[in-house]
Amino acid sequence: MSDLIPLFPLPNVVLFPNVFLPLHIFEARYRDMVADALGSDRLIGMALLRPGWERDYEGRPPVYPIGCSGVITHVERLPDGRYNIVLRGLERFRIVSEDDEKIYRRAAIEPLVQRPMETDERQVVRNARARLESLLAATLRRAHRDAPEAAPDLRTAAAMCDEDLVNALAQYLDLEPLERQALLEHDSLRARAESLVELLEMKLLIARTPGLSNVAH
Repeated sequence: MSDLIPLFPLPNVVLFPNVFLPLHIFEARYRDMVADALGSDRLIGMALLRPGWERDYEGRPPVYPIGCSGVITHVERLPDGRYNIVLRGLERFRIVSEDDEKIYRRAAIEPLVQRPMETDERQVVRNARARLESLLAATLRRAHRDAPEAAPDLRTAAAMCDEDLVNALAQYLDLEPLERQALLEHDSLRARAESLVELLEMKLLIARTPGLSNVAH
């Protein structure tokens, strides 16, 4: 990863390593960003905007310091200059500073290497994965309760390695942006997996218990 990358801040998107993210690029400054990225290393850094971003969206509202880089794997340039692109997440980073030489935001970053797992942690992660697959099946069954013939197909999830499954669920499941950001900021797979289990268990409990959502908020 280069030390200075284009920064694409959004209020509701968090990218995780090795997960694909489709994006529609329509603002002029971010069209320039994509064009420049395509002409160099195809890297873009995704960062989550902090609450209150609406007051200065056209400027440079604050973002959370930890984001994730992505490489453009697919691109479609539309006749009016907009882009449809797909990013594949690469690695987490911490923003050190920002550069203001371009119309779009750029950041000097330091990569964040995920802490290696100890031997005993591997079993913890395997247990968390089994629980995640069970929770995912329960969530899908609930989503299809009005169509029982549509049984959930978990074969794709079963074929994924532990890290890819945890990251994909963290990005694709119906979570709040701040919940995703908290998951991204964990420095170990074990912590991310255990936190994701806790989140899904809480959401299933709320869904099954009328009135509990009001208490939770």
